[in-house]
Amino acid sequence: MKKIENVNAFIAAERELLLKHPLYHKISKVSDLQKFTEGHVYAVWDFMSLLKALQIKLTCVEVPWFASAMPNTRYLINEIVLAEESDEYIDGRRLSHFEMYLDAMAGMEADTTVISHLIQAIQQRLPVVAAIDQLPVDERIKDFLRFSFSVIEEGETHKIAAAFTFGREDLIPDMFTSILNGIQSNAPQTDLSKFIYYFQRHIELDGDEHGPLAMQMILELGGEDEVKWQEMMETAKEALVKRLALWDAIEESLAH
Repeated sequence: MKKIENVNAFIAAERELLLKHPLYHKISKVSDLQKFTEGHVYAVWDFMSLLKALQIKLTCVEVPWFASAMPNTRYLINEIVLAEESDEYIDGRRLSHFEMYLDAMAGMEADTTVISHLIQAIQQRLPVVAAIDQLPVDERIKDFLRFSFSVIEEGETHKIAAAFTFGREDLIPDMFTSILNGIQSNAPQTDLSKFIYYFQRHIELDGDEHGPLAMQMILELGGEDEVKWQEMMETAKEALVKRLALWDAIEESLAH
């Protein structure tokens, strides 16, 4: 675990800035929360894209099937995919965490049209980068997405794993749930139960199950290759720098 400790030490300053970001203390009413979700939803979506890129790299998703080379890591990533893509929602349905997030946004009347148009454009075969470029959002949100998809496009499994593992939702502190409960108390006419459920579920999974699984994956992918460990550290740091810029953009949007 010494190598994991080295990565954590390398990114400690960025993690600390994220966990103590002033953004959280500026979310005090429903309109603030709406703005937050309208920026954060891109991180929820690209998290799933990083995850699926790992599944493609670490398992076999082709026909004819062949056993992939790393059975332990194959298990780890399939375990994460199962919950992230098909978790149980507050109403008993099986949904991806991204679908849960969109439904929670709709429930609080946040705007989902921009992220929906992005996905529709890509489904209609517009290249991902071109679709991102034409988004009517802050440039820092676009940069956040461009970085993730550049890592995916590069195709280095250990780098994708680093961006995925060290940029997870444990970057949102526990006190965020208290903020949500406070907003719900002050605005009982707006039902935030779906959004609160999403965060409780996601943070619970990340801390209790997916975090440890992801760290095991990192250990197996890095092995004894010092070059890979250095590249994972650099990728993790850049992922957090991009997340900080995303948080800055969302914070500034609250002032408008």
